Amino acid sequence: MGRLKKLKKIRIHREGTHILWASFLLLLLMNTALYWGIDCKIPFYVIAVASIAIYLLMVNFFRCPIRLFGQDTEKIVVAPADGKIVVIEEVDENEYFHDRRLMISIFMSIVNVHANWYPVDGTVKKVAHHNGNFMKAWLPKASTENERSTVVIETPEGVEVLTRQIAGAVARRIVTYAEVGEECYIDEHMGFIKFGSRVDVYLPIGTEVCVGMGQLTTGNQTVIAKLK
Repeated sequence: MGRLKKLKKIRIHREGTHILWASFLLLLLMNTALYWGIDCKIPFYVIAVASIAIYLLMVNFFRCPIRLFGQDTEKIVVAPADGKIVVIEEVDENEYFHDRRLMISIFMSIVNVHANWYPVDGTVKKVAHHNGNFMKAWLPKASTENERSTVVIETPEGVEVLTRQIAGAVARRIVTYAEVGEECYIDEHMGFIKFGSRVDVYLPIGTEVCVGMGQLTTGNQTVIAKLK
């Protein structure tokens, strides 16, 4: 019950509410002015269809599916985001661990849901935000040079897992809900990234990887790794 009480039970993410209302009113006013302002209706029909398509894309972007993992979460690492696996490799992590880690990266395109989930159950040990560039999110340097937020979670077994939200070329705002000292769960939202981005998960060397390069992931559903 404690886990269920913490779920954010909304269909449209709260980060998109104001944007969607403002966009709806703007598009409505623009199309109304176009309809009454010109005699030829062809431009109106073209703009109207384009407006509907753009608005539906925005609604899809800000939709917030309610998902429950529904399985044993012990030593399980789930995908923190919808998207595609673009990196599985050992790297030097120099912000927190200062040693070699297994990094699994998920790239979110503009058509993906952009809510982010916690990849593991545990306790939040660190939360940090770093200003940076806005290069394309799939580039290797994006992990350390782009605007990003870092969340470190210690699992009940004492394993520390680092998750990094990374802004992309289009993304301009990262929202992180995690707070140091709070308990967190796989079924709970960790944050949100607005418009095209990436999420990296850093795991101990020797962790069993359960996904492959190019594989599509579903946030809070796809098991990406199993901790030793």
